[in-house]
Amino acid sequence: MAWTWRFEKADGSEAVPSVEPEEFTTQGDAESWIGEEWRTLLNGGVDQVRLFEDGTEIYPAPMSLHAEAEADAE
Repeated sequence: MAWTWRFEKADGSEAVPSVEPEEFTTQGDAESWIGEEWRTLLNGGVDQVRLFEDGTEIYPAPMSLHAEAEADAE
């Protein structure tokens, strides 16, 4: 199994991440990585991400990196 992130702009178009993405062997590893890198990704122009397992999207909607920034500011 391979877990990968898709990086997007707010309009859903694909964005080029400022951090080299990896392919992960577990969902936990993928989620930990995004937890460490979301600020760098957001500052590099990524607005939202989608997680895939072998090409199947895991979450029902993209995850906004802006929501993380707002929660971090509180």
